[in-house]
Amino acid sequence: MDIPHSDERTAITTTTRANASATLAVEGMTCASCVARIEKALNKIPGVTSVGVNLATERAEVSYDAARAGPDDFVSAVTRTGFSVPDDTVTLRITGMTCATCVGRVETVLKRVPGVAAVQVNLATEKAAIRAPKGLIDPRLLTDAVARAGYGATIQGQTTPEEEDRAQARKAHRELWHLLGAAVLAAPLLVQMLFVLGGGHAFLPPWLQFVLATPVQFYFGRRFYVAGFKAVRAGTGNMDLLVALGTSSAYFFSLFLWLVPSFNPAGHLHFGAAAVIVTFVLLGRWFEGRAKRGTTAAIRALMKLRPDAAAVIREGQEVTLPVDQVVTGDLVVIRPGERIPVDGVVEQGRSDVDEALITGESMPVAKAVEDPVTGGAINGAGLLHVRVTAVGGNTTLSRIIKMVEGAQASKAPVQRLVDRVSGIFVPVVLLIAAATFGAWWLIGGDYADALIAAISVLVVACPCALGLATPTAIMVGTGAAARAGILIKDAEALEHGHRINTVVLDKTGTLTEGRPGVTDIVPADGETEQAVVGLAASLQYGSEHPLARAVLDRAADREISSEPAADFQSLTGRGVRGTVDGRTLYLGSPRLMDEIGAPREAFRAQSDALESQGRTVVWLAEAGSEARILGIIAAADQIKPHAAAAIQRLRDLGVRTVMLTGDNERTAHAVAAEIGLTDVIAGVLPVDKAAEVTRLQNNGSHVVAMVGDGINDAPALAAADVGIAMGTGTDVAMHTAGITLMRGDPLLIADAIRASRETYRKIWQNLFWAFIFNVIAIPLAAAGFLSPAVAGGAMSMSSVSVVSNALLLRRWRAHASEGGAQ
Repeated sequence: MDIPHSDERTAITTTTRANASATLAVEGMTCASCVARIEKALNKIPGVTSVGVNLATERAEVSYDAARAGPDDFVSAVTRTGFSVPDDTVTLRITGMTCATCVGRVETVLKRVPGVAAVQVNLATEKAAIRAPKGLIDPRLLTDAVARAGYGATIQGQTTPEEEDRAQARKAHRELWHLLGAAVLAAPLLVQMLFVLGGGHAFLPPWLQFVLATPVQFYFGRRFYVAGFKAVRAGTGNMDLLVALGTSSAYFFSLFLWLVPSFNPAGHLHFGAAAVIVTFVLLGRWFEGRAKRGTTAAIRALMKLRPDAAAVIREGQEVTLPVDQVVTGDLVVIRPGERIPVDGVVEQGRSDVDEALITGESMPVAKAVEDPVTGGAINGAGLLHVRVTAVGGNTTLSRIIKMVEGAQASKAPVQRLVDRVSGIFVPVVLLIAAATFGAWWLIGGDYADALIAAISVLVVACPCALGLATPTAIMVGTGAAARAGILIKDAEALEHGHRINTVVLDKTGTLTEGRPGVTDIVPADGETEQAVVGLAASLQYGSEHPLARAVLDRAADREISSEPAADFQSLTGRGVRGTVDGRTLYLGSPRLMDEIGAPREAFRAQSDALESQGRTVVWLAEAGSEARILGIIAAADQIKPHAAAAIQRLRDLGVRTVMLTGDNERTAHAVAAEIGLTDVIAGVLPVDKAAEVTRLQNNGSHVVAMVGDGINDAPALAAADVGIAMGTGTDVAMHTAGITLMRGDPLLIADAIRASRETYRKIWQNLFWAFIFNVIAIPLAAAGFLSPAVAGGAMSMSSVSVVSNALLLRRWRAHASEGGAQ
């Protein structure tokens, strides 16, 4: 996620509450009258004292009384005038969060910062993504808000990934030594507890229990006091507060019984329970930390694909430069075995390139002149000279990383339920603990037993597992999918993905290669094949449409010369029109021929026969006093090797498949029959594809995925419940879609649905175990069946089990990556 540049960060600067200023970006201004309209709208807001709008910088400077106006008022005023304030996203790294309650608290304080539009906090990644109008929010206001809530925050991007890895390693090392120190001191106390549970009556001297337990409680366990105190100061509660209350109760009650022995004739002390609880919780946090680092393995692996330097030819000399100094248009030399540093096009050389970690393609891909290469891939045995087409954040690898990070940071809709539960979790646990203490004391009259039961309730309750259940599954699932070449944009696409029961497939580029070639030319009487191809090539001159390229390639192969047609006009969904040597020509569909009144009867038999073979037929006609057909050209698009297997896999998943195409009925049904499809919607104009998707959605309980690769598929991709873009297609399609397949292999469609289903299954497994643990454990603790030490161990292991269950998703593999169709 992008961090605002320094010139975009100047936001809300407050000297006093009644005297503040703000800077916001404004899009859409074209002239001085635009400036005047915006200034007028902002000046009308009560409390605004001065406004300055700069057309050149597209910024609005506002001074105002903070008690009467705020950033939201400014954005609304600008929007009402017909302009827009673009959104920006700031990502913060949060420290100190331990459970779902912490997540809720951080989100709450960030949402209170004036101007913030949306906040998403992820416990597993320890990040907060804040969306706000561009230029309006100073990131320091965000970090200050988090600090006031009792947590730490830094702006992502201020440290390199390597520095962050080193910081994580230092944290893990520190946690391990704290765990070992606590374990060494708590071990004798644990042995004593086990001995007593076995019926023994020997105790360590009280002074020795005190000496062993005190460092564990206040040195190794100080993190619970610090975090718990910050939570109380912020007016909330968290897991650390429960641990601190529970262990402190056991520790200080034992200290009281030791110093006032008349209250403890049996000599039982509970120093051991407090020390063992702290140790077990530290053990659980250490395991949890290791497991959470495993969930980010996919992102770290992608980040390590980016080389630091590149060999660039400048002024005829080869020089080694940092990658961030390479610019578009540079010529980069890539030697055998080196990792490709940038996106580009091969200008010289041949080689096989390993793209496995980027596209999931298990076999190396042959690359020659004019073939594209992707930064992060590994060059094979050949020497390549590559012309740079994208650097920095515009490279395919950078966009993949951003997409995976965005998916891992997003929240599944089911998380809203968890957030509501966690918001009241700690207060409810405190009430249950108080009720447990009161019930035991009133019924049994034993203060010690009542306190032990209450401590067990405090310690066994585990909002940690609730907070980790959803994000860890999403992180591991999206990471595993990314390794297979399946990029899931966000948790919403993931949620809808597991419910897909209908897949709509665009034919060209999805089921077929998208590169048709001319197979047949049928000229009219008096015309030649060469003349028909030459005229058609003139009409298609410069076009990038697949059928146009097929005609132009045939003209080039036969060395047929052609010049661009004059008065060219594209007739959407029907064909083209133009003038060649004074002749008005039309090239397109039967519908276009009927519109201009060109009789088709003489070619109907040949056309029907070609279309029945799955070929697309285009008609060439001349308009004059009477329109006449000059000839027909048939082209065939090769079906992808795994198309039939992909349809069968979708069928095995219980998914209905529908082919949607602009081709005529005969061609569409011929292709469908070859790959085993029965549902076909043919003759659909590009503008009508979205309407067909909507019709399917409204026809019963269909959750529809649309698969496409072209610009004309973008509206249908957006209309579907889940848009799936083939990565071999256009950027527009990939931007619109919720899921992007990095290879043009249709087998990945079923794999994407499988990945979504497996991930969502893990989410519900985790939520079930997290909820059921508390539903069972809290009553058992209240009833006295769980000692505080056992409760502490169980609580710690519940979080570890949730994360470990999510990590099982790392075993998931896409069928398409296992050697093709199976």
